[in-house]
Amino acid sequence: MARRRGRGMAACWYGIARTATVDRAAAWAEIDDGGTAKIATGVTEIGEGILTVLAQIAAEELGIRPQDVTIGDNDTARAPEAAHAGATRQTYMIGNAVALAARQARAQLVDVVASQWGVAANLVETANGEVFARKTNHRMPMGDAVSLCKSRGVVPVGAASFGTDTTGLDPVDGSGRPWQAYVFGCQVAEVEVDTLTGEVQVLGVWAVHDVGRAVNPRGVEGQIEGGIVQALGQALMEDYRIENGRTTTPGLAKYILPTALDVPHVTSVILEDRDPIGPLGVKGIGEPAMVPTIPAVMNAIYDAVGARITALPATPERVLEAIKERERASRHRAAAE
Repeated sequence: MARRRGRGMAACWYGIARTATVDRAAAWAEIDDGGTAKIATGVTEIGEGILTVLAQIAAEELGIRPQDVTIGDNDTARAPEAAHAGATRQTYMIGNAVALAARQARAQLVDVVASQWGVAANLVETANGEVFARKTNHRMPMGDAVSLCKSRGVVPVGAASFGTDTTGLDPVDGSGRPWQAYVFGCQVAEVEVDTLTGEVQVLGVWAVHDVGRAVNPRGVEGQIEGGIVQALGQALMEDYRIENGRTTTPGLAKYILPTALDVPHVTSVILEDRDPIGPLGVKGIGEPAMVPTIPAVMNAIYDAVGARITALPATPERVLEAIKERERASRHRAAAE
């Protein structure tokens, strides 16, 4: 048969945030006039959707709508330091910092309202832009609660920092505590290999990832699918070459990227094993989404044609050579017997 199908599986683990060093992020939160909120942090949005996630976190903690949350600019001359966008740290580090700051701002508002109503602060709730006390008829809009606070000289603001408790790695045996939180994942890939041309087509990928608490499940799915597409490019197409210190792939004519026609159907399954340390229970999903993809695809190729690919990308030429090498080795063994 010219075309053969195979399936392969691979699993991974990944440490969240900076490696073997203390990681920190900070944020300010204020419940503003009209019941809206402002969040200030030095976060950088690079397309991963972190601003949406932070707005959701702040809204849930404060009891308002996400669209009523404004995320301030990321100039660290005016906002707390949040550090870089990478290491799957954004939701874990900055999300937890925003949650803690929002809780502090809410606590100031609740104390004033509880005093006004003559009830215990633990009976006061905030939800859907309103403040109310359980077991009573007391209720007011969030904007009125903010006005009440300011009439008493209280601005409901909060500031918080969230950091990791990690250690460096021992230079001798490598022991240490390089990460505070870990995520795990597993992917299965199904491929079809043309044994005449060496072309590999990925028919489907099934991805199961532990992300901690999923703040925005649709965003998590997007991260998983995006990571898989990036990994497929590295696995099958993207071949960056340098000769004598100069790139020989200066343009997209030679550096091939996957298009929509190359992307298979991806089935994402989200597991929510909550982090026990951070206040939100979140972890993250960024780089981990692409870690098991390549070995899963390479294992699927092996399952289909019995040939191991040991260099990336698995171009048709390399796949054909691996098939031929397997056939030569098989003939050699048969002759020896």
